Amino acid sequence: MEINAPIFPESIADGSVATWHHQPGDFVTRDTLLVDIETDKVVIEVFAPEDGVLTTILKQEGDTVLSEEPIAQFESGASAAPASDAAEAPAASVQADVAATPEASADGDRFASPAAKKMAAESGLDLTGLVGSGRDGRITKEDVAKALASGPVSEDVAPIQTQAPAVEAPVAATAAPAAVTSSEMFAGNGEERVERRVPMTRLRASVAKRLVEAQQNAAMLTTFNEVDMQPIMQLRKRYQTEFQAAHNGTKLGFMSFFVRAATEALKRFPSVNASIDGNDIVYHGYYDIGVAVSTERGLVVPVVRDADALGLAQIEDQIMAYGEKARSGKLGLEDMAGGTFTISNGGIFGSMMSTPILNPPQTGVLGMHNIQERAVVVDGEIVIRPMMYLALSYDHRLIDGREAVQFLVAIKGMLEDPARILLEL
Repeated sequence: MEINAPIFPESIADGSVATWHHQPGDFVTRDTLLVDIETDKVVIEVFAPEDGVLTTILKQEGDTVLSEEPIAQFESGASAAPASDAAEAPAASVQADVAATPEASADGDRFASPAAKKMAAESGLDLTGLVGSGRDGRITKEDVAKALASGPVSEDVAPIQTQAPAVEAPVAATAAPAAVTSSEMFAGNGEERVERRVPMTRLRASVAKRLVEAQQNAAMLTTFNEVDMQPIMQLRKRYQTEFQAAHNGTKLGFMSFFVRAATEALKRFPSVNASIDGNDIVYHGYYDIGVAVSTERGLVVPVVRDADALGLAQIEDQIMAYGEKARSGKLGLEDMAGGTFTISNGGIFGSMMSTPILNPPQTGVLGMHNIQERAVVVDGEIVIRPMMYLALSYDHRLIDGREAVQFLVAIKGMLEDPARILLEL
């Protein structure tokens, strides 16, 4: 039978093969992960339909695939050939034996990923004798980078042994550059001016395109304010233990307060919760808050839906779950679809102030920043308080400066007096 690419939603035209987790000749059981298909939004996993053998791979890593396009051939009910029959086994079984013992192969690049082969060819590296750290000993780009960093490899030198971490989630081939250190990426003799050219991942290219479109198609402005975080920090310190005990270990974080404060502010300023569709303004009667999450693959924005109906613990649980899914590449399209307003927290990386970019077709995005103790004046006295700068970028085509400033002041008021969130004041 044929293994086909998944059915892509209308918003996704095509995808690319990121990582094959099995090779021709491998016996797999039903629901075993075969391949990751990367789109410009998410990574989609394709599983084995039944017990059997993966006989042929039609689309190699890096190849573009369309919706429901055949990517491999699969023999249902077949079993792997015994190693002793390798000489008489068909080609697929021979390939399976080679995959099981790559160090015995006289031609190492027969069991290397396309990206690794390309990198080795560009660097003039002979893959013979190189033992990979990928699944079943497959040579990856990281292995090639490490080999280049350690010096030239010859047939007279013992094979370079690389060992993968004991517990590590599969990483898409397109995300490999993020795992390579600067010294490994630009390996040279110390006198060369080394450059390295790698293609953008689909996600990175999609993010770049959307950010440029946002700047070109929206009249984007940013207004700033600052918030005294002491009330929330004291609240968390006072009730953290009870909160965790009452909500099955869920920790009370800052983000749930910001989501709730933004939701209440959006109720008062509907234009910030709206979007522009051609010459029409679409006012949303619901509050789906996107929370930007940074991953090795790039920035993704999962959506906390109906935030006005959720408690702080439920919001924290959703954000925590989304973060784990994002880092493991398990976010689905349904997790990121829609969204009426976005919150981005650059403060976790140490950012003091920035101008967040709109997430089209939304008309507002809130930027959080680092908390630092500063001298401020309270009731005529100079005191030390933990302060955070807030930034609201908005589409001036729909939102006037007065509304934007008042919206941000409303968020500031609720954060500095959290009771206002519960009392909807």
